[in-house]
Amino acid sequence: MELLYQNKKAKTEILQNIPSCNLYGEVSTENILIKGENLNVLQYLRKYYENKIDLIYIDPPFSTNTTFTIGENRVSTISMSNTDTVAYTDYLQGSDFIEFLRERLIIARELLSDKGSIYLHIDYKIGHYIKIIMDEIFGEENFRNDITRIKCNPKNFYRKAYGNIKDMVLFYSKSSKLIWNDPRLPFSENDKEKLFKKTDETGRAYTTIPLHAPGETKNGVTSGLFKGIKPPKGRHWRCDPKELEELDKKGLIEWSSNGNPRKIIYADEKEGKKLQDIWEFKDYQYPKYPTEKNKDLLKIIINASSNKDSIVLDFFCGSGTTLIAAQELNRKWIGIDKSEQAIKVTKSKLSNIEKDFFNAVEYSYLEEINNDEIVLEKVEKKLLTLS
Repeated sequence: MELLYQNKKAKTEILQNIPSCNLYGEVSTENILIKGENLNVLQYLRKYYENKIDLIYIDPPFSTNTTFTIGENRVSTISMSNTDTVAYTDYLQGSDFIEFLRERLIIARELLSDKGSIYLHIDYKIGHYIKIIMDEIFGEENFRNDITRIKCNPKNFYRKAYGNIKDMVLFYSKSSKLIWNDPRLPFSENDKEKLFKKTDETGRAYTTIPLHAPGETKNGVTSGLFKGIKPPKGRHWRCDPKELEELDKKGLIEWSSNGNPRKIIYADEKEGKKLQDIWEFKDYQYPKYPTEKNKDLLKIIINASSNKDSIVLDFFCGSGTTLIAAQELNRKWIGIDKSEQAIKVTKSKLSNIEKDFFNAVEYSYLEEINNDEIVLEKVEKKLLTLS
């Protein structure tokens, strides 16, 4: 399936003809904050980071036809004061917006490692078009999830539609070999009461699950006898009966009154419940930057789809929440934004980590500039070393 629209460029045209840029600054660390037009900076980074980024998270503009502002004492997305400063504008509409995002995604894919993933945060009005574009770029087979993010409390706006309390995060991998750390949520007391209703003689809470699964095997070992019984008709044992014998010796099989064996699962041996695709990470009531996202949401993503030696990239880094989360989880990071206000807020937040963790965050700061051969040579030599 392909989304067709006017002025849609060929992939080769984007990769070969989008110009790179020149960066000014001193590169002395693996963490890098860059002020510049992300399209050209991404093209520049291909030289050093192609196939090296394990995780990309972006929260791009949502094609809202809105100006987002920031004031001295508040951040506003709906209302604004005449004294507010523009943080960023979001005026691209329709196919212009789709192509704007598509160009960046095509180049970003070149940066992803084979075990890499990308999470794209978008809203419900434009997100379904973006999913088709991401299917084209990353492959339908590499689509992992459309995550629903509960962003706010229920609304009571007067309009002829249901209240909107969600947006979406599209999760894709570059291949089937993605990093996946299987995030779990701890069981609440209510979960334990619902899921582990039984208690053994020592007081440990547990539940039981069937030892058989749907489908018959004609000649395999899982159709054989266990304790003299065969699996029920139309089903097979979940494992070799020899393994079931071992479970039974360890006291991990419970026999029902009618002689049906079930495996015992103890609550205190489970890491928690699997995270599902509806997340409640509401926006901050008093954000430091327009559309600033919840840091706990970013930590879930970073923990799930990267390792401690991974590089995390956010090329619409805004207030720097992705970078802060990556820093706190001991990942390397690269952030890009062209907004003066975004860079200002990000630097402020990075400096505050020092107060929390007693060690200054080390990062290099680069800016997109016109050609300066001497400075450019220094930046490129250091980037080659780091990458």
